[in-house]
Amino acid sequence: MGKAVVIIGANEFQEPLVLKAKEMGCTTHVFAWAEGAVAARSADFFHPISIVETDRILEICKGIRPAAVASCGSDLAAITVNKLAHALGLPSNPEETAFIATNKYAMRTAFLNAGVPTPRFAGVKEGDDLISAAAGMRLPVIVKPTDRSGSRGITKLTELSGLEDAVRAACGQSFEKRAIIEEFADGPEYSCECVSQNGVHHILAVTKKFTTGAPHYIETGHIQPSGLGEEQLEKVRKAVFAALDALHITTGASHSEFRLPPDTGEVFIIEVGARMGGDCIGSDLVRLSTGRDFLRMTLESALGLPLTLNAEEGAETGFAAIRFIFGREDLARLERIKNDPALSKKLVRVSDIRMGEEGGITDSSSRFGFYIVKCESREEALALADLNENE
Repeated sequence: MGKAVVIIGANEFQEPLVLKAKEMGCTTHVFAWAEGAVAARSADFFHPISIVETDRILEICKGIRPAAVASCGSDLAAITVNKLAHALGLPSNPEETAFIATNKYAMRTAFLNAGVPTPRFAGVKEGDDLISAAAGMRLPVIVKPTDRSGSRGITKLTELSGLEDAVRAACGQSFEKRAIIEEFADGPEYSCECVSQNGVHHILAVTKKFTTGAPHYIETGHIQPSGLGEEQLEKVRKAVFAALDALHITTGASHSEFRLPPDTGEVFIIEVGARMGGDCIGSDLVRLSTGRDFLRMTLESALGLPLTLNAEEGAETGFAAIRFIFGREDLARLERIKNDPALSKKLVRVSDIRMGEEGGITDSSSRFGFYIVKCESREEALALADLNENE
């Protein structure tokens, strides 16, 4: 048996990390609720324990004596990973990073203190004087839970009359029952996928994001490469690295979301996660579009090994896109791709599909599934994933 690796979380976005650890010769111990634990089928050992029960997991880990603790795509899991790694003396970010990189109010405050451009913002809870809290902010504003991801509880407001309902919805999704109100930046949305070791940051890819738009901004898909030019990418590098430093992210994967407002052309950092991007961005799209194995790098960082930053030998790069299933029309498109011999070759991954009520998707966790395509041209990838760059 190889080195033991503890993986926190077991949903379908975590399973590729489990498989990669096994490919690297490691023995995998996965911790998560049993319900929805897709990665349990791939793990060497599955422990049906909630990822927030850190003390209980730590006691088991003392017996396992893992060489690394890792996760991908989950802010909640990232908190547990950092706490466990510190307690076990394994590579990790500074202890304060676990909080400031998962709490949007703490993150905005850290950006402000470090001189990273940030909008006006306010932390609130139900019962506060919300109009006073938002005073001086330029409309529109966006209201979010302070400590959740996956588009949960997000509302964009063009007038403050809906503020009370928006804060109530955000606080209802928040673990700490708090929300953040902040000025909204317009423009196309992207993310920057990085890996860090000993405080040195490396950009692996930039992703263009597609969403349902206002009011909830649920992701419909992503594509890599982003389509940005070299001058824009250099601005992204400077802004993202400044944000990573402000959050004291020194180790492992990170996922920085940003917009490019058309009126300024500057990089507007939305938020940063001290973890690999979810939605298969880190686990699949980076490898398909660049030939670089982000999953391996995430584990190498957690194990304290040198990072394999180069593309894999013989890797064929291209345009990689993911499309999420929102209804029957998306499912019908997937079936057409499957049934066309020429197009089916471009289909590289299809999730389990769990169809629900049409129009019942309220956040990322309630989407019905996804598929991933890899194409030689950007136009074909966008077409197969039904992603419109002009929207």
